[in-house]
Amino acid sequence: MTGILEFLKGCGRQVTTGNRTYFAWLAALGTLIAIGVVAFVHQARVGLIATNMRDQVSWAFYIGNFTFLVGVAAAAVLLVIPAYIYHWGPIKEVVLLGELLAISALAMCLLFIMADMGRPDRLLHMMPGIGTPNWPRSLLTWDALVLNVYLALNLVVVVYILFQAYNGREARKAILVPLVLLSIPVSISTHTVTAFLYNGMAARPFWNASILAPRFLASAFCSGPAVMIVLFQILRKTARIPIQDEAIWKVAELMSYAMFINLFLLGAEVFKEFYSATQDTMHSQYLWFGLRHHAALVPYAWASLAASTIAFLLFLVPKTRQNWITLNLGCLLIWAGVYIEKGMGLVIPGMTPDTLGEIYEYRPTITEWAIALGVFGVGFLIFTILVKISVPILVGTFKTSGAPAAH
Repeated sequence: MTGILEFLKGCGRQVTTGNRTYFAWLAALGTLIAIGVVAFVHQARVGLIATNMRDQVSWAFYIGNFTFLVGVAAAAVLLVIPAYIYHWGPIKEVVLLGELLAISALAMCLLFIMADMGRPDRLLHMMPGIGTPNWPRSLLTWDALVLNVYLALNLVVVVYILFQAYNGREARKAILVPLVLLSIPVSISTHTVTAFLYNGMAARPFWNASILAPRFLASAFCSGPAVMIVLFQILRKTARIPIQDEAIWKVAELMSYAMFINLFLLGAEVFKEFYSATQDTMHSQYLWFGLRHHAALVPYAWASLAASTIAFLLFLVPKTRQNWITLNLGCLLIWAGVYIEKGMGLVIPGMTPDTLGEIYEYRPTITEWAIALGVFGVGFLIFTILVKISVPILVGTFKTSGAPAAH
């Protein structure tokens, strides 16, 4: 117990010490969080009328961000598989950073769900014994279950690795490897169940596609690693953690495969929609070409496709994949492409036109943008704190007295 308390006190010291840049970054995040809190209090006071969601479009900006961030969290498996299945050393050194990103993304997922519910007390309905979660029939309950299990699993893995390293001990494979391997199916299940949540709604034909879950996973393995690659470069310059070029390039190579699969599945779905030319094609028509003079989403749809295609071409060629300028440009483009695809390009056309054929063109309000900024502020704050604790432990500058030096 004394060792645990010493570890926690040391973590507190790490978080509360730093240079001016570090505290300026914390102040910026604190400002974003404050803006989000003010907006959320306003929304809780007046209700969801503060948003532009209506009966026609009852899922929107919050759920789009939630869906995107589930993919970011699930993408940690792209590091786990080469590291622990194929034992590729350079990737194994950065797996922990992927786990930290997953924790931050999952925290943001849960916050966006809370924002979309309108009232935080409604979370009680999801708790067994207190509410009525309707488990196992409810897919929403399954989604909440797998997300919380994945969050708990990542927390256990991260805390165990860091505490062992803090004490100068190697993590025991008998404990670590089963936990990490268990995270693979749990990670995949998070995005799979989220996809089932969509295509289980028979009244929403735009989402009734059996390839929705594979599309979700393929896009997740594009967007999540894109964030990781940029973060790896930032951490390599701002911290003393060694991240090899080979690790970054391997992640980029794996992303190129995922991009191809994502674009192929998108093409298959678009072909099915327009070649069949049934009445249900009106949702895809609204997204790609507009419907009845309503074309609010058309620029977003084509911008997403262009960004994803250009990023795929940049990552496909090893020469541009290993050039830092084109690599980072590709990461930015694929992030933007998937963010639009998972948000405006998935949620809104699924509900437009509505079941009565009415077209309501949704745009997020200032309140929704402010709450989103606050949620992203919380996520970046969590990641910053976790990195501030983890990096000194990994490089051996933060350890218990008498612990051997880090290798």
